[in-house]
Amino acid sequence: MPRIAKLYFRTAIIFLIIGIAMGLTMAISQDHSAIGAHAHANLLGWVTMAIFGGYHALNPTKAERRIALIQYAVYTAGVALMVPALYLMLTGNPAMEPVVAIASLITFAGVLLFAVIIFSGDTVTRPAIAAQ
Repeated sequence: MPRIAKLYFRTAIIFLIIGIAMGLTMAISQDHSAIGAHAHANLLGWVTMAIFGGYHALNPTKAERRIALIQYAVYTAGVALMVPALYLMLTGNPAMEPVVAIASLITFAGVLLFAVIIFSGDTVTRPAIAAQ
């Protein structure tokens, strides 16, 4: 399995654990004000990242391209910033709204980079090995 696919699956499971922990916390406290952060952790973190990982596992040639790692870094940074900022905003800290907005734009940039990966060709350019 390509390295990027493993990274996505590992990151996805971390977000699933976070999402479930948020859900349990809301259920126990009966305070569901952070439902949006819970949903984003599960959908953008767990589901979408698992789909990205699956795509790269099925397309190893594209997984080897540098843009795949850049896309992973951008998307992961966006979601990792968005989930806690959204949680804080929804639980009473309105000052986090600009952080949520910036994180949303970073996440969207990651999605656009994934679209570039999907619509690009399968070729990978490799440096020529010098004959000795």
